[in-house]
Formats: sequence, C-alpha cells, structure tokens
Amino acid sequence: MEDDLPRVRGDFASRLAGEPLDAYSQDELMDRIAMLEAEIERVKSHHAKAASHMKLADALFKPREPS
Repeated sequence: MEDDLPRVRGDFASRLAGEPLDAYSQDELMDRIAMLEAEIERVKSHHAKAASHMKLADALFKPREPS
C-alpha cells in the first residue's frame, strides 16, 4: 500500500549532507557509512533494472524502419 502514497519530493541528499555529525561516535559514523553504501548499491541496482526495462520497452515499441 505504500506504493499508492505520493512520494515526498525534496532535496533529501542536501538535507542529509548538511546534517551535523558532531554528535556521532566513530562507531556510529562507520555504521552510517555502511548504511549509506548499502543504500547506494540498492539505488544503483534499481536504476539498472529500470534502464533494462526501458531498453526492452523501447525495442518492443520502436517504430519499424521501412524496408
């Protein structure tokens, strides 16, 4: 059901990048890095999947060249 909700638009990366890090311990910072790296991989994987679907759709629905 989450997919039915509108996405919140905004510059999330800027807000995340601007967050003060002084309150985090070294272990918490390393955990944060690991979490962010995992999220980057998840987004890259989704992007690749979406690009693949788009390529297949383009090939399927591309107008045929006159012979």
